[in-house]
Amino acid sequence: MHTWSDIEQHVASCTCCPLSRTRHLPVMGRGSHSADIMLIAEAPGGQEDQEGLPFVGRSGKILDELLESCSLTREEIYITNILKCHPPGNRDPKDEEKAACFPYLKYETFLLKPRVIVCLGRVAAQRIISPDYKITRQHGTWTCRKDCALTAVYHPSAILRDPSKMEETKADFKEIVRKRDELLRGNPDK
Repeated sequence: MHTWSDIEQHVASCTCCPLSRTRHLPVMGRGSHSADIMLIAEAPGGQEDQEGLPFVGRSGKILDELLESCSLTREEIYITNILKCHPPGNRDPKDEEKAACFPYLKYETFLLKPRVIVCLGRVAAQRIISPDYKITRQHGTWTCRKDCALTAVYHPSAILRDPSKMEETKADFKEIVRKRDELLRGNPDK
């Protein structure tokens, strides 16, 4: 795999785990291929599985509101999932499913070279940042790896279940933009 087109073709024809037999459509990441900010969630939901696009439906509306709160648009970021196929019943992804899809995520990250990675929710944070990540205590805190700042925020579906999380998540998104701007000032050559 050398290009975005290559990875999209691999994802479209992937049969590396049993989810490939139950999916309707695989869900490849979307957004700017030159984005400084990469958002990573755990897996596509049922509506994403039907449309083949990340973050549609009610969670997508929450994400759009969060982006708007810090003057970002989907066209300025890149958003993807660890898994490219929907786990039945919206269950947590199994370790072997995450392992099967993780090379695709690594390749997306390699091609994008983001300055900031934002994990949407606990499952993504535990796979990307730390296996013992506690989203309620650690959301909005920063870890740095290889010229990239990593953080996690509440998943939009968590905000649907508990709307009181919206304001602190908006504050986290404002901090994400501030961190990106700080990193770009320090090294503008992405």
